[in-house]
Amino acid sequence: MATSTATMLKASPVKSDWVKGQSILLRQPSSVSAIRSNVTPSSLTVRAASSYADELIKTAKTIASPGRGILAMDESNATCGKRLASIGLENTEANRQAYRTLLVSAPGLGQYISGAILFEETLYQSTTDGKKMVDVLVEQNIVPGIKVDKGLVPLTGSNDESWCQGLDGLASRTAAYYQQGARFAKWRTVVSIPNGPSALAVKEAAWGLARYAAISQDSGLVPIVEPEIMLDGEHNIDRTYDVAEKVWAEVFFYLAQNNVMFEGILLKPSMVTPGAEAKDRATPEQVASYTLKLLRNRIPPAVPGIMFLSGGQSELEATLNLNAMNQAPNPWHVSFSYARALQNTCLKTWGGREENVKAAQDTLLARAKANSSAQLGKYTGEGESEDAKEGMFVKGYTY
Repeated sequence: MATSTATMLKASPVKSDWVKGQSILLRQPSSVSAIRSNVTPSSLTVRAASSYADELIKTAKTIASPGRGILAMDESNATCGKRLASIGLENTEANRQAYRTLLVSAPGLGQYISGAILFEETLYQSTTDGKKMVDVLVEQNIVPGIKVDKGLVPLTGSNDESWCQGLDGLASRTAAYYQQGARFAKWRTVVSIPNGPSALAVKEAAWGLARYAAISQDSGLVPIVEPEIMLDGEHNIDRTYDVAEKVWAEVFFYLAQNNVMFEGILLKPSMVTPGAEAKDRATPEQVASYTLKLLRNRIPPAVPGIMFLSGGQSELEATLNLNAMNQAPNPWHVSFSYARALQNTCLKTWGGREENVKAAQDTLLARAKANSSAQLGKYTGEGESEDAKEGMFVKGYTY
């Protein structure tokens, strides 16, 4: 991103007011239908588009640029601690800082990475040599982003399912994140196939994503909309498709209800695959066929970027599936927003040792380059290591 940090820190414009009678935002989807039934269409006034509309579109297009994708490095401190523990390091701020410095300062990373999702600590953190993490990313032509949800909690009344919290105070937080240099946001919610999914869980997930997206756009942040269909289960690929079709329909219905501008969002969905414990595995061509069919049936072409999550796939599997999806033209920028599928071998290579930093960065760049090639449909799979083939599915995974 060419914009300097100084330019990025402009004051937020005055936000437009809601019409009388719409100042209280009801969180439950059931309340929306109640409002619609009691108000005549002629009395409704749709809020004007975000004052940031042009900037949102530009940011989304920058992130969805050819041959580039997103590095998801927004693990919470607890999850980052699990990563560090896997290489024998204690979960301290200094160790988290050292690892995140390694990631953002990898030379030439911006050639393959257009955006980086940060945890709040990292957004306000400096590198080990005293430079702001945000500034290092901007110098690499990488757009800084921020995870804004507050994690999953049990959804009362459901089939042992979850909902994502974090709407309370979100408007003030997103405004502050914009001032700190963030230009996009991420909110992850999940749907579990073995647990239903219940209609309640799907509606709650869709409504939360829609409210978050509207609030983020109002603060100048491009919202990444992430309805993750968990890999857990023994179901086949057709079952995944059926569930994802319903979830995506619900999500885009409520995005429209909340006047979210589709040109200024990015979608971060799961690929359509069988459950991780299914006996029959799908080839990259099958995954591509099912996933692209779902995109065509459910996603408006106005959405500029589809940034797939890896969801526990191996590094190699995630790259092969992405490459298969880019073998034919489609209306979207079909790309990646990977965490473990970019970081796994890099973390092992580093091992917490200063002398391994360059080798670890080279590994990160090789993985990013492979996915860049896959985004262009030109990945060959040559020279892949055994580590890249290692599956990373964790049953009941939380972060």
